[in-house]
Amino acid sequence: MAECVALSKTPMDNSTLRLRKRAGSFRRGQNAAAHSFKEPDDGLSPNGLSDGSPEPHDVHVSRLLPVVACVSFSTRLYRITEPPHVCWDETHFGKMGSYYINRTFFFDVHPPLGKMLIGLAGYMTGYGGSFPFVKPGDRYEHHNYWGMRGFCALLGSFLPIFAYLIVLQLSRSQTAALIAASLLLFDTGCITISQYILLDPILMFFIMAAVLSMVKFHQQTHCPFSSSWWLWLGLTGVSLAGALGVKFVGLFVITLVGLNTVWDLWRLFGDLKLSLVEITKHFAARVFGLIVLPLFLYVTIFAVHFVVLNKSGPGDGFFSSAFQSRLIGNNLHNASMPEYLAYGSTITIKNLRIAGGYLHSHWHLYPEGVGARQQQVTAYLHKDYNNLWLVHKHDFNNSCPENPDLVRHGDVVRLEHKETTRSLHSHLHEAPLSKKHFQVTGYGMNGSGDSNDLWQIQVCGGRSGDLVKVLRSKIRLLHRATGCVLYSSGRTLPKWGWEQVEVTCSPYLKETPSSQWNIEDHINPKLPNISLSVLKPHFLEILIESHIVMLRGNSGLKPKDNEMNSKPWHWPINYQGLRFSGVNNTDYRVYLLGNPVVWWINLLSLALYLVMAAVSSVAVQRGFSLGSKRTDQLHVLRRGGGLLLLGWLLHYLPFYAMGRVLYYHHYFPAMLFSSMLSGITLDIWFKSTDLFFRTPYSDWLQTTGNVVLLLSIVYSFYLFHPLSYGMTGPLAHHPKSLMAGLKWMDSWEF
Repeated sequence: MAECVALSKTPMDNSTLRLRKRAGSFRRGQNAAAHSFKEPDDGLSPNGLSDGSPEPHDVHVSRLLPVVACVSFSTRLYRITEPPHVCWDETHFGKMGSYYINRTFFFDVHPPLGKMLIGLAGYMTGYGGSFPFVKPGDRYEHHNYWGMRGFCALLGSFLPIFAYLIVLQLSRSQTAALIAASLLLFDTGCITISQYILLDPILMFFIMAAVLSMVKFHQQTHCPFSSSWWLWLGLTGVSLAGALGVKFVGLFVITLVGLNTVWDLWRLFGDLKLSLVEITKHFAARVFGLIVLPLFLYVTIFAVHFVVLNKSGPGDGFFSSAFQSRLIGNNLHNASMPEYLAYGSTITIKNLRIAGGYLHSHWHLYPEGVGARQQQVTAYLHKDYNNLWLVHKHDFNNSCPENPDLVRHGDVVRLEHKETTRSLHSHLHEAPLSKKHFQVTGYGMNGSGDSNDLWQIQVCGGRSGDLVKVLRSKIRLLHRATGCVLYSSGRTLPKWGWEQVEVTCSPYLKETPSSQWNIEDHINPKLPNISLSVLKPHFLEILIESHIVMLRGNSGLKPKDNEMNSKPWHWPINYQGLRFSGVNNTDYRVYLLGNPVVWWINLLSLALYLVMAAVSSVAVQRGFSLGSKRTDQLHVLRRGGGLLLLGWLLHYLPFYAMGRVLYYHHYFPAMLFSSMLSGITLDIWFKSTDLFFRTPYSDWLQTTGNVVLLLSIVYSFYLFHPLSYGMTGPLAHHPKSLMAGLKWMDSWEF
């Protein structure tokens, strides 16, 4: 710290003096003689981040930041209890908060931190976890829901504050910081998405906290390993863990911080004043703060998740039988059964894909024209007596020996459905839905059948002679006659199949979860039982399994009925919003749509930034003379603006490569970076008026431009605020509507 104090007493550089003069008396006449491009000591590290130079805006931060905070909290917390019914995805995340309060296990495609925090907020504010969250529109009545909404709004209120601080550090311009904060303060979309029980405000809070901590960490460059240096490094790591713990989208900000850290280490490596020991210490500190610490916290989040959710619930069926055995109330919890599969055993067989179901049959036959008219075999998602199968040897001898033989890898068996006595069977008829697969049926009676009833058991990763272990062994059933493998397609059969899951025999032998099964229930009175507690998976196994299930579920998301999804190119132009509540003139309507003036300013600013960066780079390359003032602005544009442009690209472009269903709200993290970039770009653009006009006209134009910009943002918010805070009465096309004349695009639905 002594080094930091000493540095604060050193003479200020040209950039700092210029900014101090502007913040104080606006005096001019600074010496700007520079006939060739030369990098100034502008307080910015080569990655565009402040490196610890004296802060020239402390006074103005203390004056404006409370104003930004006050406006942010008031706009987000205003009418937080309206409407008093479930809106949009509150039906999911409110319900999941209730599950945490009731300690009931569930499945979601996102990591657990956001839902845990929602549940904790509800519990701390008196919500008992009893509201069912069945569907949008359900009234909360006497249930205390405001705490969960208020918590999300509280975190969403920090976004403009963080934007103000980030841009202030990157640009050293209070005007740029205020523009960036205003774009978020008065954006109807940011307000709406912050006011409901959703993961988005929690995710964006951690993303912005990570960026701010990274910027503040790089401010400590001149006093490495000081307490403040360690503080901001640690907060960066904590924020990264928080972002990833809410949604996998947090990987994008991790990439941003990672790239910036690599560039920073490369800069340190080129500093010949540092010894290799010092460089190694810098590297080790960043590994600890940005890898080890976030990873430890991320794993801890899941540890808490598994400890809290210890009761059987609606998420059981998405996970393996071994995983289910640890849940109180599940039929496998504290159960006992024979450890190894044997001939003569009664079993249930579960598919390992998400919602793959249990191997199931019933008395109903396939209808005429759907393969052979034999007994249906399906996969059923619930536990049922029709899931039971008997394991027989392949010789069609139903006798049960006194000491049953154990089934081993490579054995050929026949599976008989216990209720109907028909054998699991396949043949060359095509499957009902998966036309390139073969049909699976129940065939024969009381042990009669043919060679098409024979299946070879293969333990995945096993060798000849390996035993088949209950719960733990992943097995495949290879059909002896055709060479295909038993498969759960995940496709839902029509009503004649009772809308159960299609089971086929796939000729494609690649090992996938759809072709892998495990033995869940196992009954054989001639074998000794063991407690399933000895087969429970350890923490690392359930952690890995949870991530596999989440990633599969995420990639398999499909749009809901009558729900409008969108494409990534729709988002920056504000092409279409989302209905949060209400569809007609009698409903209380809330519509998620960004303030069009704000979003189109961001879009124009993005194009303007690219032009300005290109022109300035060409000017430098051609050797044009630049004064120190213009050089400082160029560094802010290229370095601070470049960092924010990279953040926008990382949070936007990956969606073009995603195969899952996408929605408008996925763009909001990228919108944060776009707004901050607009603050820097527009501030430098207005300051560039002195290239064309002399003083005082350039000052007047600059002031007029800033005032007009801020007033247009505020006035557009006044026009569109009913989208966020709710509206009733006629729709926008009616002349008496609150939004009459404001439906500027036909694709808007308010």
